[in-house]
Amino acid sequence: MVPVIKFGTSGWRGLIARDFTFDNVRLATQGIAEYLKAELANPQSAIHGRKPVVILGYDTRFLAREFSLAAAEVLARNGLMPLLCNRDTPTPVIAHTIRARKAIGGINMTASHNPAEYQGLKFSTHDGAPATPEVTGQVEANIARLITENWSFNAAVTGTFQCKTIDPQPDYFKQLRKLIKFSVIKKARLKVAVELMHGTGHGYLDKLLKQSGAKVTVFHDDLNPLFGGHHPEPNADGMREVSRFVRSGKARLGLGLDGDADRFGIVDKNGTWLTPNQVLVLALYHLKKNRHWTGAVVRTVPTSHQVDAVAEMLGVKVYETPVGFKYIGALMEKEPVIVGGEESGGLSVKGHVPEKDGILACLLMAELVATEKKSLGEILREIERLTGNFYTDRINVAIPPEKKEALLARLGSGLPSIGPFKVEKFITTDGFKFLLPRGEWVALRASGTEPLMRCYIEARSRAQLGKLRAACQQLLKG
Repeated sequence: MVPVIKFGTSGWRGLIARDFTFDNVRLATQGIAEYLKAELANPQSAIHGRKPVVILGYDTRFLAREFSLAAAEVLARNGLMPLLCNRDTPTPVIAHTIRARKAIGGINMTASHNPAEYQGLKFSTHDGAPATPEVTGQVEANIARLITENWSFNAAVTGTFQCKTIDPQPDYFKQLRKLIKFSVIKKARLKVAVELMHGTGHGYLDKLLKQSGAKVTVFHDDLNPLFGGHHPEPNADGMREVSRFVRSGKARLGLGLDGDADRFGIVDKNGTWLTPNQVLVLALYHLKKNRHWTGAVVRTVPTSHQVDAVAEMLGVKVYETPVGFKYIGALMEKEPVIVGGEESGGLSVKGHVPEKDGILACLLMAELVATEKKSLGEILREIERLTGNFYTDRINVAIPPEKKEALLARLGSGLPSIGPFKVEKFITTDGFKFLLPRGEWVALRASGTEPLMRCYIEARSRAQLGKLRAACQQLLKG
């Protein structure tokens, strides 16, 4: 069977032992190695003439370290210099290490918040950012050519290749100490519950909080490649145990990370899970009002316009990008951006990596609570008194494959209204976004992997949210 290695928004993912095999990892790595060698030889390339160091890291999934060693052996055979992280490592830490060590790129074995039976290979370029579609397109073309040439690799016994290792933690901690006011957290003596989801965040988020004097109760910091039978995702369901603990009064704040620590989950003092939209609003509010940072804010198409309302209130410019943190990161590399984020739980700030960092997001929320001496919910209510309320929802609607093209054509030509709601503006930056009266909107995107339409809705009242939800379901089923 010819392997199908396609890079999506966060690299190549596949089922372990079916798609994600040692042979396929070696093949994908050879495609990356050939791309990097061509760039090193290109006088116009940003990495021309650099030492050919490639950072390798991995998450807590089955065989993750062994997959990394397989990649390291291929890179070494190509004359490149692999450096392997000394333990399972968060994605944002790998991104920072690529930059700190002036590496030419990085390969991270992670399937992030996907179920346990998946693994992934994420390629990052020299700036620590996820490789762009232009770059992964070249890698995929290399892989396709290698398949036609019947490329093969005479490998050492799996897991036995000797690779030089590094400890990326000290450099990353030094970076976070520049961005977070740990002295403020220390004064507050916070009681915090931390959900690590058997992932790479152990010894990072909990350690930093303990070092800053917080009383920390840790959940699921042991290594378990099955993630306790759950998806390692810090959504409301994944944070349920922490929510109960916080609600019982044993902690003032709940902080959580997904399997590779690039996404965050935040639980308020009363046990309420906050949406990533709300966390982005709070981060912007805090960094502008309390820290006096300057610059713009970046959000993706389906992210809440409450971000825009807070930005307008604070005199901050807003940029809208397609879905995928790589687009946010690219903009953050070009100009001053206070904070960039997306509704799926990704966030980074000025002076940091162009990659999602859940550890940073969690620490920012702890810093905000410590600074204002109020709960996050209280701060949100103060913001809402100034901006009004925003209610968001996302629904997935199954679309029969034979009806998909006709539906996309109809949406793509624009609509005069959605149900009884008049469309005031039509945006096609990513999918189809319809701006409605009173600052309400609907955004529709076809899933790239399933026969679904993802429908994002924002309304200014709960009742209106229900009406818009019904209108969208009617539109997609009609």
